[in-house]
Amino acid sequence: MPETPCPTHDDTERLRQPPRLRTIRFGCFRLTYIPDGHVGLKPRGWLPDTTDHDWTANAEYLDANGNLVAGLGGLLVQRGRRALLIDTGAGPIILPDNPANPMTGAMISGRLLDNLARVDGLGRIDSIAITHLHFDHLGWTLCSAPGNDRPPFHGARIHIGEYEWNWWRSLTPAMIATFPGWAKGSVLNRQVLDTIAGQVHPITHGARIFPGVHAMMIPGHSTGHTAYVIRSRGRRMIVFGDALHSPVQVAHPDWVSGSDYDQHEAVFHRRRLVDRLADSGDLAFGIHFADVPFGRVRRDDTGRTCWVSYD
Repeated sequence: MPETPCPTHDDTERLRQPPRLRTIRFGCFRLTYIPDGHVGLKPRGWLPDTTDHDWTANAEYLDANGNLVAGLGGLLVQRGRRALLIDTGAGPIILPDNPANPMTGAMISGRLLDNLARVDGLGRIDSIAITHLHFDHLGWTLCSAPGNDRPPFHGARIHIGEYEWNWWRSLTPAMIATFPGWAKGSVLNRQVLDTIAGQVHPITHGARIFPGVHAMMIPGHSTGHTAYVIRSRGRRMIVFGDALHSPVQVAHPDWVSGSDYDQHEAVFHRRRLVDRLADSGDLAFGIHFADVPFGRVRRDDTGRTCWVSYD
C-alpha cells in the first residue's frame, strides 16, 4: 500500500473529510473500516490547553466549521469466514450543533449496518470487542435496526475490559452528578449496561479474543480503556481506540484532552504509544481519524512525529 507524506497544506483533504469504507490486507486478515457517521470536535474545547495560534499553525486539520472531523464506526477484522468487529459506532443518532456544548458540534450517525452489508464475503460476526464504554463505541450493541426489535449483534460475545465494565456499572446517581454537564446525558448507567450483561465477556491485559488479536490496556481516556493488537506473519497493528482522537495529537501527544477521565494518565500513555509506534514502524488504526484511519507514526530528523496514512 502506498504511504502519503506527512500532512502539508496542499495535501490534506482527507484530514477534513468524514470517513469512507476502506479495506486493507494485513497478513492473513482483511481489515475494513466500517463508517457509522461523524461528529465535529471543537478544537479549543476538546483540547483546552491549545491556543488560537496553535490552530492557525494546524489549520489543515480543521473543516469549514472550524472543527476537527472525528469518524464514528468500527473496525471489521475478517479471517476466512470468521469476523470480529472492534467497536460498533454510535447508532442511529442525529444531533445538531449546540453552542452551549464546548466539546462537540453536530453528530450524524447510523450507517454502520448499511456499510457492513457492502462488505464482500462477510460471514456471521460472532465476536464484538469494545475499546471503552462511551456510547459512540457501543451504540449498535444497544440499538435496534428499523423493523427489528433486537439489536443487530444480539447473541454475539462482547469483549470489554474487566475494570472498565465494573467501573461503569458501579456508577451511582451521585457520582454521575459530578460529571461535566455536556457529558451527563450520554452516560450509560448500570440499567442500560445490564441489557447486554449476558453477552459480556470481561477481559484483562493480554487476553486473546480472536485468532491473532489480543487486548492491551491503555487507561486514561477512561478507567479501563482497551486497545487491541493484531498480529499476522510477523507484522503488528495497534487498534488504539480513544488514546488518540485526531491525527494532530500524533504531533502533539502532550496536548491535554477535555474528554479524558484522567488527563495526566492519558497524556503519559499517549506519549508512550506515539513513541512505540514511531520506533517500531507498526501499523495502527485510529477510529476517529477522519478519512485517514489506517497509518503509521513517522519521526523526522528533528524528532517531530506525524501520522502517515496507509491505504
